[in-house]
Amino acid sequence: MFSSPWLRDTRALAALAVPLALTQLAQVALTTTDTVLLGLLGTQALAAGGLAMVIFNQLRTMGVGLVTAVGNQVAATAARGEGGAAGTDAEIRDLVRGALALSTLAGLAGAVLIVLVGEAVGRLGQDPAVVDAARPMVWALAPGLVPCLWFQAIRQFTVGMRRPQALLRITLASIVVNAVLDWGLIHGTWVLPELGMAGIGVGTSLVYLLSLLALYASARRDPALAPLLDARMWRARPATLRRLTRLGVPIAATYGSEAGFFSVVALLVGAFGATALAAHTAVNQLVYVVFQVSVGLSHAASLGVSREIALGRADAARRVARTALACAVLVMALVGAVYLAAPRLVLAPFFEGDVPGVAVTLLAVAALLQFFDCAQNIGVGLLRGLDDTGGGFRMTLVGYWLVGLPAAWLLARPLSLDTPGVWLGLVTGLAATAGLLLRRFLRRTAKPVAAEGLPSAP
Repeated sequence: MFSSPWLRDTRALAALAVPLALTQLAQVALTTTDTVLLGLLGTQALAAGGLAMVIFNQLRTMGVGLVTAVGNQVAATAARGEGGAAGTDAEIRDLVRGALALSTLAGLAGAVLIVLVGEAVGRLGQDPAVVDAARPMVWALAPGLVPCLWFQAIRQFTVGMRRPQALLRITLASIVVNAVLDWGLIHGTWVLPELGMAGIGVGTSLVYLLSLLALYASARRDPALAPLLDARMWRARPATLRRLTRLGVPIAATYGSEAGFFSVVALLVGAFGATALAAHTAVNQLVYVVFQVSVGLSHAASLGVSREIALGRADAARRVARTALACAVLVMALVGAVYLAAPRLVLAPFFEGDVPGVAVTLLAVAALLQFFDCAQNIGVGLLRGLDDTGGGFRMTLVGYWLVGLPAAWLLARPLSLDTPGVWLGLVTGLAATAGLLLRRFLRRTAKPVAAEGLPSAP
């Protein structure tokens, strides 16, 4: 039997993790809809649209990382308020203003970079016809980055206040709205103009704007959130903006580094031929879908740690970490069992005809990989809960690039394990990253802390 603290921690973790994980899965469905509609327009449209989405998503991911720490700051401040500290409401309002200001700056800078990269990508060996076809979609996606990051700022506020329920409803609705707008703008259906492939970019940007307005309206109707939701970003204190930037930049760099690491791995696999790359793509997509569960657990555990550290309860923070990892092991074990029991059934939707043997092998490796992938994601969240975003970034650099990438090359090339060797290198890198992150968390929470939190990490 679990003790009451374990049950309490599990219920609190699930209350945040489940809606967050489902929201992440719904967002995967959003991008999948765009990809399917691009595929209906033909091979060149799929290639060009995919190129535009890669450029946008890289900068969007880093922008989201920049404001992710806001949720931890809100959670810690709210916990101090519940503990009787004065002035916390004003501090939360200032955090919201700072988050929106930071999102605005990042969104505008990112939009400019999206356009510049879209114009320059032709010099990187891409097919000129594909680059020309991608250009209208790149320009249509770029303005959507600002409302996308505003949405993320308000999302972090609502999650930090432990009220994430509206997020799932809004994200689910956005899937339907996105599909309708994309289709209408591609073909000029109803009163919408016919924009072709660029219509997907316009539709996506409009969905970001509508989602922002829906979340803002929902928070305004919530009596617990409305008094704290101050959108006057021009009143953000410079000190708050600097603090959020200091915490956010390492998270953005971590997200960018991880995306770059997996991109390089795909290039390694591509050297072994089209079948290997197809197998890698299919299995990687399955891993990506399951990864959203770990994202929900990571965010929920991160916020729980922020709260406990704000109240000076390091032991409780470690218990939150153990609970999150135990839940992760359970979920990954269930998914891995399905992979091992029916690999060809799982992989069949990705292939016409027989499933390649290399894909079956990679799925078996993925059954192990998911444990470490989930653990390292939770580890990043745990350190974020300690405001140790810089330490998390350094640990991931070591694990991904100094351990994982050399291991992937060594196992694939000198040891002649080919594509499975690349994936075993991935396992090695993710395991090293998870170990480094969790070790750092345990060391930093080994001693009791005062209610004002832990000292700054070196």
